[in-house]
Order: sequence, then structure tokens, then C-alpha cells
Amino acid sequence: MRRVYLTSGLLLSCAILFQGCRSLNPSIMLKTGKGYQFAAFPPSQPVEYKIAPNDQLSFQIFSNDGFKLIDVTTITEGGGGGAGYMQAGGGMNYKVEFDGTVKMPLLGHIALKDMTVRQAEVFLEEKFALFYNKPFVLLEVTNRKVTIFPGSEGSAKVVTLKNENTTLLEGLAEAGGISNNGKAYNIKLIRGDLKNPQVYLIDLSTIDGMKRADLVLQANDIIYVEPTIRVDKEIISEILPYLTFITTILLFVEFIKRTP
Repeated sequence: MRRVYLTSGLLLSCAILFQGCRSLNPSIMLKTGKGYQFAAFPPSQPVEYKIAPNDQLSFQIFSNDGFKLIDVTTITEGGGGGAGYMQAGGGMNYKVEFDGTVKMPLLGHIALKDMTVRQAEVFLEEKFALFYNKPFVLLEVTNRKVTIFPGSEGSAKVVTLKNENTTLLEGLAEAGGISNNGKAYNIKLIRGDLKNPQVYLIDLSTIDGMKRADLVLQANDIIYVEPTIRVDKEIISEILPYLTFITTILLFVEFIKRTP
């Protein structure tokens, strides 16, 4: 009888292996082959974000070095009110077009692509100085986001970067942390052009790993926590009928052998 159990266990193991890892966890993404060359960790100092097409810019302008807020919704001369819309904070939101330009009140289409926020503020202050006394501009990119897969199915989140120095740990915390099924020692951070991305391999299971991966997130980063491989109930339910059939045959053969 013991031999029957051992044989059944062996058959179950073979059946699972036959199904293959893709069947066990078909939702695992972003695999890297053996010997894949991961990117070296960048310097820990933050890199200023540069304005890019499809960015949403929150825009406010004050006169007299910030003494009085100018209501841009009432501006009609010299190019119209621009392609902006009101936001909750009282400013205006403007979209950076595909060519890197933004349609602003009084100024019309101006190129802001590849400027940092501070450079764009200074540039706009110089332009609006033609219309206002000592203009003071506040500009903010409101749609800087990262995508986070915390390690379990159906739990991916898109997190808005609320400040320039949001770290990897803060981003994971915003997404609810690493899930119970996630591997803290196998985290991939994917950055840059997806056709030729930089991929960083991060180990947050130890303090030393955390120190080496003191990363500041950038817009459009992808954080992928690899999930643990597990045997799904669906696979067990598919294998079980065959296992039952084979076990029955083995028991029948064993019974015949023991019959005088």
C-alpha cells in the first residue's frame, strides 16, 4: 500500500511539472533570462523632472512678486484664454501638446518641453513681464505617476508622485506595501523607454539591500514585485481526476497481486 502512495505522489509531481510554470502562475510578468545585465543603481541625489508631452500643468500667476493673484480666466486679449481648465486649487490646468508646446493666455503656443519646472517658471515670468508688473509664476506637473505591481493578482495601482523626492519605499507604501505573495528580495524597477528600458533589481528583504536601493522615483517608473509561485486550485482540480483514475488502477493491480 505504501508503494501505491509513493507512486501516486510521484505521478502528481510529474503532472504538475508537465503543466509547467506558466500554468502554475500564468500572471507572472516581466521575466528576465539567465545572465540578464541589470542596470547599476543611479546616484541617490534627485533628478529634476523635465516637462514632456501629455503633461498636465497647474498654472498660477501673481503680480508684484506674488502680491496679487491674476485671474487668468478673464484674460481675452492677445491670444485668448488658452486651452486650460479650472482646478480645485483656484489655478488653471494646461496640457502639454504632442509637439511640446502649451497654449497659454496672452502668449499663445509656447514651447516648454525639456524644461524643468523652475526653468519654465522663470521663462514664463520673463514672457508675462510684457503684460504685468513683476509677475510671479507657480507651475506644477500634476500627472506624474508610477505604476506599481505589489506582488498579487488584481492589486496593481497607479500612484501619483506628490513631490520630487518620493522614494521607492514611499511609493510602495502608497500602493499598500508588498503583498503577502510578493518577493521582497526580487523587485524590478523599470525606467525609461520601454523599447530599451533600464531595469534595476532590488532586494528590500535586508537593511543592506534597502541602503543600496535608496532610489528616488521618476515619472512613468514601473515597480514590479515578483509574486511567489504557487499551485492554483484550478490546476489541482484539472489534475485530480487523472490522479484518481491512476490511483484506482494501481490499487486494483495491487489487489490482484495479493490475491492467491
